[in-house]
Amino acid sequence: MKEIYLDYSATTPIRKEVLKEALPYFSEKFGNPSSFHSKGLETKKAMQNARQKIAKIMHCKPEEIIFTGSGTESINLALKGIAFKTILEGKRGIFITQRTEHHAVLETLHWLEKLGFSIIYAKIDETGKIDLEYLKKILGENKGKVLLTTIMYANNEIGTIQLIKKIAELCHANETILHTDACQGAEYLNTNTQELGIDMMTINGSKVYSFKGTGILYKKQGVKLEPLIHGGAHEFGLRAGTENVPGIVALAKALELAEKEKKKERARVTKLRDYLIKKIEKEIPQVLLNGDRTQRLPNNVNISFKGIEGESALLRLNEKGIRVSTGSACSSQSLDPSHVLIAIGRNHETAHGSIRFSLGKDTTKKEIDYTIKELKKTINFLRKISPLWKKNKEVKK
Repeated sequence: MKEIYLDYSATTPIRKEVLKEALPYFSEKFGNPSSFHSKGLETKKAMQNARQKIAKIMHCKPEEIIFTGSGTESINLALKGIAFKTILEGKRGIFITQRTEHHAVLETLHWLEKLGFSIIYAKIDETGKIDLEYLKKILGENKGKVLLTTIMYANNEIGTIQLIKKIAELCHANETILHTDACQGAEYLNTNTQELGIDMMTINGSKVYSFKGTGILYKKQGVKLEPLIHGGAHEFGLRAGTENVPGIVALAKALELAEKEKKKERARVTKLRDYLIKKIEKEIPQVLLNGDRTQRLPNNVNISFKGIEGESALLRLNEKGIRVSTGSACSSQSLDPSHVLIAIGRNHETAHGSIRFSLGKDTTKKEIDYTIKELKKTINFLRKISPLWKKNKEVKK
């Protein structure tokens, strides 16, 4: 069976160049970077080189790059690291975020509420973009009390890109710092920390054609965190444990390739994305694009189809070799509608009828055409047997 993978937002395959770069560090070059002999110094040097490469790409200092085990861990280190530092000072404070954040942010903040911290959710519009005037207002009203603002660079479900540079300026004007989850954006968007003006940024390997179980937290010099994992003095005392050298080497190579190819690949994938949206809207009635039409990730297409269940469509497309999702992979075990779609004002019925197509390096126009053909068949079949569609048609009459 022909396989068409359109779930790159969930995870990406490892690029051959990335795997080749990492392979020696699984076998021949296996030393512990903390060992003071040639075998250890060999891997320590590889890790230092990787850190320098990433720092060059992100326009920061090597010591501002902290290697972690995932994007989720990086987010936890950023948020809990600030909170724990505040607790040790005998204080509490406020975090500002939005309701469309990844669960790694939302669940961490919910947990911190139990410790006495307060959460303010910034207003967003129906495309998922932050209301900047409202953000400015709440930052001003709580000046001196806001410990951290955390706003996702680009949404993993609907693809909406935030004006991170402007948000950073608002935060700094009101004496607080900004963390951004850039896991979905690192492959396509600007990660120059100096230009963006951010204080902390999260990136993970599985979204940039590198290994799962690898991540980065960029932490601007001067931002003080308490570690989550105690033990040795690894990662500047912020993340104890023997480093994953193959994963670190791989992540540096993946980001290096992404930076080199970013402009060309962004243009190619954007063209395919717009073609897919146009064809769906033209050939399938009663559909709704979720997220901003232009200010969105080049590879993201999230569409609600009236009168169907997204899970049913996913399963039927899967039978045809087409791999898509109905939302975040981290929420795939839940039957609840997407919290992101609910947050932007979609009702439960519309949210349940949504499918996310996320394109990648191997996606071709031929694959998109095949997907559209099978998608039309799938939606038509599901609508014929759907009481939701029958009800919808009766209401339209």
